Amino acid sequence: MAAAKKAANDIRKGLVGVVADTTAISKVVPEKRMLTYRGYAVHELAEKCSFEEVAYLLLMGELPTKSQLASFRKKERAAREITRPHVEVIKRFPKNAHPMDTIRTAVSYLGTTEVAWGGEPAKKDLERAINLFAKIPTMIATDFRFRQGKSRIKPKADLSFSENFFHMCFGKVPPKEVVRAFDISLTCYAEHSFNASTFADRVIASTRSDIYSAVTGAIGALKGPLHGGANEAVMEMLADIGKPAKAEKWLRKRLANKQLVMGFGHRVYRWGDSRVPIMRQCLEDLSAWAGDDTWIEISDILENIMVGEKGIHPNLDFPSGPAYYLMGFPINLYTPIFVASRITGWAAHYLEQNANNMLIRPLSAYSGPAERKVR
Repeated sequence: MAAAKKAANDIRKGLVGVVADTTAISKVVPEKRMLTYRGYAVHELAEKCSFEEVAYLLLMGELPTKSQLASFRKKERAAREITRPHVEVIKRFPKNAHPMDTIRTAVSYLGTTEVAWGGEPAKKDLERAINLFAKIPTMIATDFRFRQGKSRIKPKADLSFSENFFHMCFGKVPPKEVVRAFDISLTCYAEHSFNASTFADRVIASTRSDIYSAVTGAIGALKGPLHGGANEAVMEMLADIGKPAKAEKWLRKRLANKQLVMGFGHRVYRWGDSRVPIMRQCLEDLSAWAGDDTWIEISDILENIMVGEKGIHPNLDFPSGPAYYLMGFPINLYTPIFVASRITGWAAHYLEQNANNMLIRPLSAYSGPAERKVR
């Protein structure tokens, strides 16, 4: 009885405060409102490096030299295209399916094209990781085009990762300030320690399952509005408000009813997030480019009240939602874009888990009926 009570008292719902393992990939520093990748502050990486450089850093452990980056880019660009049968599978997806469901299934299909298991040589899984990194944007864009009733646009090897995504979605590459904002968003979303989807990825990896299964599971976790789907929910919230003149009344009613305000608060960051200012600057640049300050004005009203009166700071999803909207992406494509970024972090964690594996299998405290007999 005493042991049972002790177990019940030790329960951490949501694993709050539980340190499950070590990682060399990223670190959250709440007191500095900062996130680092391999020791580098993310806001500095976003400012000074391309997303391809950041992807290399996460996967390989160090920022690339010029020759290493050239080789990495060449390998990624050569792997972008997907097979005709893969295209046909995506074409058959229901057009009303959520894009997170279609990218989850498209990644799972890729896993059927070879027999893979966890615990194989790291070099082989690194190749698979780069293959996923290259192909996921193609899968997303292919589905995006088909659900619009349009023909797919093949990837181009002479474009950067971000430029190519715009090309495959819209058939053209926007001005450099738009591409740069998108690139920065990918860097900001690439990795975030043991978040829900990454932990799901590592749990699956710990069973010695393959990288495709781990990434498919991670996508399922990311879909939820309390995790990756929050950027979609932010833009839906802003669109629901519609006009700056309605923002304060909308928010105060929401608060009075004790309803969640999307884009604010974070399990780890209590005093703000250093990724937010650089993404906010991107939003301002995009607003100037589009000639539309609507979302900036609504955001400012919400933020002033939430921070000033509630002490709750915006998270990364708050500026990224309207930023993606101004780039021209439909709201239901925001979380799949997150996938195209976070595949780098998931793959890095998959490789790290496999390198020093132990099955992740927590205990539970039973709360059902007492032991009884069948009569």
